[in-house]
Amino acid sequence: MSSTTDLGSDKAPCTEAIMLSFTEDSSLTELMRQRGAALQRTGQKRQDGERLLLPHEAAYRLDFDVQELAFARWHVALEGRGRVTVTGISQLWTPDLTHLMTRQLLEPVGTFWRNAGDPLDTPLKCLEADMQEFGERIAEMAKVRKVMYFLIAYKEGAEPAKLSCSLEFMPE
Repeated sequence: MSSTTDLGSDKAPCTEAIMLSFTEDSSLTELMRQRGAALQRTGQKRQDGERLLLPHEAAYRLDFDVQELAFARWHVALEGRGRVTVTGISQLWTPDLTHLMTRQLLEPVGTFWRNAGDPLDTPLKCLEADMQEFGERIAEMAKVRKVMYFLIAYKEGAEPAKLSCSLEFMPE
């Protein structure tokens, strides 16, 4: 059984709402894993400030067909228990040409969780103020780009197949 957490404005949804789902970018995830493996294989160290993909992380993207957006709410569902952290990449980052640097990561990050003792039908927990600010920052980034990348980390039993995560925007 899963429970959905919807966070954002209390305005009633309207038919003009735009729903964008996070899509895993498996080729980018693999490329990032290869970078870490190559460093390990050759005995090299990462560049100062470089951010390598952790084993429990994957790269995701949001594609913006419309760029003038106002954040409305998060829609997150997680089957079972666990913790999911969503980190945005703030700069135009091209993984085939540049390495991901720590300074390119957006603050705040989005964290959703359900603890081991929580009933499975309880809503996910999160820091609502951070999630509101994060959603608004994503809407601001959408004004200047057509795609935005994210790292999603799965911990404490969370898995990609058990997560549904999307953002609702209103056109401005």
